[in-house]
Amino acid sequence: MYVVVLKYIRPLEEVDKLMRPHVAFLKEQYAAGVFITSGRRVPRTGGVILARAASHEAIAAVLAKDPFFVHGVAEYDVIEFETSMYTEAFEPFADEDKIPRGRIG
Repeated sequence: MYVVVLKYIRPLEEVDKLMRPHVAFLKEQYAAGVFITSGRRVPRTGGVILARAASHEAIAAVLAKDPFFVHGVAEYDVIEFETSMYTEAFEPFADEDKIPRGRIG
């Protein structure tokens, strides 16, 4: 499981010009089962994505297709973690090799 923290490194005007292609990219990754949830940071300095991928290299390859990355308006901090506790509703997304006894709910 990965938490991807995006930080805008260009003015919001440049970010906003790429928002439609970025949203299209997000939708593709949701359809592929890679992204679980995403949203803007508050204040609006970037975004956060929760994702599943087989490896750090795999998630990096996905993120390399993001128009924000391609056009250099954001940088990414990719944090890998293993789920150990989660709500029952999150169980379909939890790491497959984990025993669900850690769930909450």
